Amino acid sequence: MTIDLHHRVTLKHDTNQALGIGRFAVDFMSGKIGKPDQAVFERVALFHTDSVLCGLSALALRTSAPTVLRDEALGYPHAEGAAVFGSRQRVHPEKAVVANCSAVREWDSNGTNFGYNPDLGHTAGEFGHNDFYPVVIAAAQMRGLDGPAALRGMILLDEIRGRLAEVFSLKSYKIDHVVHGAIASAATFGAMMGASPEQIESAIGMVVAHYIPFRAIRAGKQLSDSKGASAAISAEVAVLSMRRSMRGFVGPRDIFRNKEAIFRLNEPTEGDRSPFDIVLAHSGEKFAVMGMHFKLGLYEHQSAGALQGLINLLRQSPALLNEPTGRHIRSIVIKAYQPAFGIIGDPAKRDPHTRQSADHSMVYIVATMLRKALELAAAKGSTHLAEGSDGYWKSLMLAPQDYSEEAIYNSDTRRLMERIAFEHGGPEYDAKYPDGIPTSIVITDDQGRKHDSGLVMYPAGHARSTTADLRSILDHKFRLLGSLAVENTDALIERLDLADRSADEIRSLYDFQIARREPIDAQPESAPVEMA
Repeated sequence: MTIDLHHRVTLKHDTNQALGIGRFAVDFMSGKIGKPDQAVFERVALFHTDSVLCGLSALALRTSAPTVLRDEALGYPHAEGAAVFGSRQRVHPEKAVVANCSAVREWDSNGTNFGYNPDLGHTAGEFGHNDFYPVVIAAAQMRGLDGPAALRGMILLDEIRGRLAEVFSLKSYKIDHVVHGAIASAATFGAMMGASPEQIESAIGMVVAHYIPFRAIRAGKQLSDSKGASAAISAEVAVLSMRRSMRGFVGPRDIFRNKEAIFRLNEPTEGDRSPFDIVLAHSGEKFAVMGMHFKLGLYEHQSAGALQGLINLLRQSPALLNEPTGRHIRSIVIKAYQPAFGIIGDPAKRDPHTRQSADHSMVYIVATMLRKALELAAAKGSTHLAEGSDGYWKSLMLAPQDYSEEAIYNSDTRRLMERIAFEHGGPEYDAKYPDGIPTSIVITDDQGRKHDSGLVMYPAGHARSTTADLRSILDHKFRLLGSLAVENTDALIERLDLADRSADEIRSLYDFQIARREPIDAQPESAPVEMA
């Protein structure tokens, strides 16, 4: 392990990187190394609040996987365990983690990384999401740690997860992106629980050797609960592996250099080395979390460029909204990069019938925001919908209700979808990803005039966006989702600010009542409807 005492640790490809991650995690959590800037703590705190509000609103609207897994967790009481959202009861930590991570991820609306670090030449471009913070809270509740320690754990988890995403593209080998989060979860949970570096190495080995999810969960005409629960299930096995390792079970050692594990199996190397170096920040501002992106509503992250382009065009050409059914819009052409075109441009997604498929459909997402704009213009009696781009994001923000069964089959949305063509932009677009989200949108009106957004690279919410008032837009999102989950949104948002929370407050962090709303999804006859 090579240490830059000022900023970072480099785990070289010819060393035992799993053990190196274990040592780094233990040293970082103990304070032996690591002085992140205040901006890093503030950024991860925003991502945490965002993630919890996503999760609570998903439970309030009784979505399937979060409800099932929460009910399951409450059946595994453990006096010294962790809590699920909306409960004071302690349960086994892996059960609390699978339930809470599933809720966080259900809307597909929390933070995203793109695995892009050109300063180091680490541009593998694996995306991933801030789904794993419940792992940290579970450990903090069990060990009696306070809010600042929890935030430090979240920084650590995102650092490991984010840096792995920069050096190894799981999606290239049809492996689900959550593997990086599972490795980071095992390391962070172990370090917070007092595990040794060797025990953490053992747990990472178990995660990689025994529990590799493939992207089969994201393939098919209509996506299932497995898509949203993938991170949760991987976090569950990470915590389980770590607890098992701490009890004495020994997993595979040196897993990154293991020729039969996913890394060298997919990217063979000569000699005794892994395919990559891993560079982990411990001090300053250049942590992985600082390059992660916020979603400003509910949408697949690769549609953000198209949504920003649409907002730009509606501001530039408000006459497009003059007629409520969109009669003045003849056609829409969206161009983007791979993998956006391959994932949310899949022909099967042109006709979504489930929420999970609708939120992975470019044509549905864009058509829905456009329909909302047309409806708002009609209601206001004006095509000027708001002040500035930030105001349009707030006014048109995609919410859970925009993916309900009623919304998915909305006739106006379906008519707009028929006018949308989604095309691969080719090498010009591909070369600009994952630096940005290169997308363009051209609307042709009923007079044949073309309204061109030009290339959108850094939409609002993107880490390299310099024009959006991010905190203002996030505040709107927090209140939108929070109002679905609880009666007093302001109190909830304040409660989730971990900076000044004591250990006792962390233990009771989730001890509040979650509202019980009408289910957003069609309910199978056998589905449970009561929340414990």
